[in-house]
Amino acid sequence: MSTKTKTIERNGVSKSSQASLWIRALTSNSEWPDKEEFLDVIYWARQALGIILGIFWGLLPLKGFLGLILFVVINAGVIYFYFSNFQNIDEDEYGGAWELTKEGFMTSFAGFLVMSLQCM
Repeated sequence: MSTKTKTIERNGVSKSSQASLWIRALTSNSEWPDKEEFLDVIYWARQALGIILGIFWGLLPLKGFLGLILFVVINAGVIYFYFSNFQNIDEDEYGGAWELTKEGFMTSFAGFLVMSLQCM
């Protein structure tokens, strides 16, 4: 008689559930039974987007008010498109479109500023 064990990380999430999280994040119209998982996907996607845009803005170099406004519009627009058109979720379950749009925005903005200044 043998028993099977799953590999558990420190936070108690198995590696197989992390793989399925990425699959759901990259698959259109996925189901999100746990709201926190979807908010985590939004948060980390926004962080990656902030760093990528910061590097791009630093290399261009886009400065001043125009650069900041373009970052805000692109960052919010990409995230809004992701949850409203790609995932087709009901915004009301998460507190409305505004709550999802601002999820992780300030940390993304900080990453953007650091990366854009480093690449200048």
